[in-house]
Amino acid sequence: MTEQRILGVIPARGGSKGLPGKNLRELFGLPLIAHSIRAAAMTPVVTRCIVSTDSEQIAEVARRFGGDVPFLRPAELAGDDAPMAPVVRHALEHVEREEGRAYDAVLLLDPTSPARVPDQLTAAARRLAEHPGLDGVISVSEPTFNPVWVGVKPDGSPSGALTRFFESGAGVTRRQDAGRFLRINGNFYLWRADFVRRLEASWFDEGRHAGAEIPESQAFSIDDEYEFRLIEALIVAGIITLPWIDRG
Repeated sequence: MTEQRILGVIPARGGSKGLPGKNLRELFGLPLIAHSIRAAAMTPVVTRCIVSTDSEQIAEVARRFGGDVPFLRPAELAGDDAPMAPVVRHALEHVEREEGRAYDAVLLLDPTSPARVPDQLTAAARRLAEHPGLDGVISVSEPTFNPVWVGVKPDGSPSGALTRFFESGAGVTRRQDAGRFLRINGNFYLWRADFVRRLEASWFDEGRHAGAEIPESQAFSIDDEYEFRLIEALIVAGIITLPWIDRG
């Protein structure tokens, strides 16, 4: 694999409405943000990994667990409605300016998706390097239900009668005939740096991406108490294994 300079970016805003303080909440003895820091540290293809946060508290905790926090994110990039594209671009530009060297790719590791492992990140980097026509490689998974087959919506009539959400599901009477369905799960995003520099709003609509499939059991994006408790239970059951956790 051609050696790439890959910048890991862990975005961690101070505000959270669904699960207040979630980036610092402990999951098996580590703040949630520390799981992403450890995953990046155990991935040899990651040249450097930084934390982008607007919170002094998150910055302090991140540094305590080995995180690199070279700046505090500007307020205009830290609101509830701040899109991710300028946040990632800001991090890339800051580090490249600081180091005086360019990066080849950016790896986005959201703290709320802690169930990723280094081998998956390395495989994604290899795929990006081997296929120059791709702008990125993103994590996808097959959900436990197929929305093409079961997706419905009210038809807008006074009775609220249901109609199919996906027209392609018409006539499908067996789950196995619906075709395979994959979803973008947010576990990780790997983009070429040139793509990040020109990205305006929608990475999916503006670029060409390949999917790196991971098990649905790892496809977490923790936004509420239920999801937090569920990932805890899956780790206890041994269904999710995180190599940086010592279970004794």
